[in-house]
Amino acid sequence: MSVKLFLVTFAVVLPLTGCANLGVEPWQRNVLAKPEMQLISDPISAGLDDHIYFSKEASSGGRGFAGGGCGCN
Repeated sequence: MSVKLFLVTFAVVLPLTGCANLGVEPWQRNVLAKPEMQLISDPISAGLDDHIYFSKEASSGGRGFAGGGCGCN
């Protein structure tokens, strides 16, 4: 009976410990703040790519580029 009680307790407690470590700890933030860890590492190149994309799509984007379809804006 005690083995069954142990297994039931283990089965209930184990899922509760799965979310105990969510988020970034303060000592890990220095690694994530490095330029090579950014999603957009080169903002000038990203702006140029966005301008070309929205000019070709002939639509206005969410970053302030108005598109005319010809790329002359």
